[in-house]
Amino acid sequence: MSTVAPSAASISTARRSLLAERLRKAAALNASRPLSFAQQRLWFIDQLEPNSALYNIATLARIQGPLNGPALERSINAIIARHEPLRTRFVCKEESPEQIVDPSACLTLQTVPALGETHEERENQARAIIRMEVARPFDLSADLLIRAHLIELEKEQHLLLIVMHHIVSDEWSLKVFFRELAAFYRQFTDGTEASLPELPIQYTDYAAWQRNWMQGEVFELQLAYWREQLANRSQPTEFQCDVPRHSKPNFKGGHEVRVLDKDLSDKIKRFASNEQSTLFMVTLAAFNALVYRYTGSTDVVIGSPIAGRNRVETEGLIGFFVNTLALRTRFDPNLSFKDLLQKVRETTLGAYAHQDLPFEQIVEKLQPERS
Repeated sequence: MSTVAPSAASISTARRSLLAERLRKAAALNASRPLSFAQQRLWFIDQLEPNSALYNIATLARIQGPLNGPALERSINAIIARHEPLRTRFVCKEESPEQIVDPSACLTLQTVPALGETHEERENQARAIIRMEVARPFDLSADLLIRAHLIELEKEQHLLLIVMHHIVSDEWSLKVFFRELAAFYRQFTDGTEASLPELPIQYTDYAAWQRNWMQGEVFELQLAYWREQLANRSQPTEFQCDVPRHSKPNFKGGHEVRVLDKDLSDKIKRFASNEQSTLFMVTLAAFNALVYRYTGSTDVVIGSPIAGRNRVETEGLIGFFVNTLALRTRFDPNLSFKDLLQKVRETTLGAYAHQDLPFEQIVEKLQPERS
């Protein structure tokens, strides 16, 4: 089936005017691509602390079996072509940051053999390579903000290391990335069409929409909620530490993993269901109780990340959507855990309903005491 474009004469004056206006708007959008609020926060931090790898996001996949390296590289570049943030640079124009989307950009998959006589030695060298690459900073104004390394442990055993800057990605994005990577790899190895749905928007569309939407009445209504929620805040919660606190952050941290047995997990799930709460709400209430035991504070504010993708158009995008919610719980020592959970549930649901106001906007307007 073929189509024929209408001639200029067949288009009415009104339609020509409408088309011209749309083209002007499109040109203006292409000329100026503002950062989202979240991106602007990370860009500002990068200006304060350049050459920092603090906001690098790294993920590692272990690949067993035969591997087609060229197809894997082609698959990664297909994702870069599909998602604008992965070919976006951030430059300063007239003292304001803007996004520059390169029309075509691709990476070279760096293949690195892990040297060593034994498997353990090769694993150790692989860990050293990973640490080095994760600690290598990005230049937001010049670099492709994604790197990929394929570390060869054995002939049919590899580690795929993907490093992105947080300004173009988040944890949800990594799930999108690997889902599409599998689809494209099948396409480029056995001819199975990826069949990925066309993206309804790109991240720059979202950033421009957010800037236009989050103002006026919408902004004031969201801010009013947070102003009330965080009013009359007492001193920040202080933990009594067994080592002196550093005057400057060193960003050295750690994590602990604890596995709950199935019986306990099932009991927690039933308890959450009976109280019309989620597992997150139950664990947040437990954490609040723990903070009280350590600090004696009955006014606790906990920062919790949220995906920030409450619109269907954003669900399949790679980009930085995460926001931080300040979840405040006020309670007294005589509360039962069920009562505490209901307070946490109410706070959490209220925060979810007002999650669109960026955290940095709340801080800027409310000016809380910070440490």
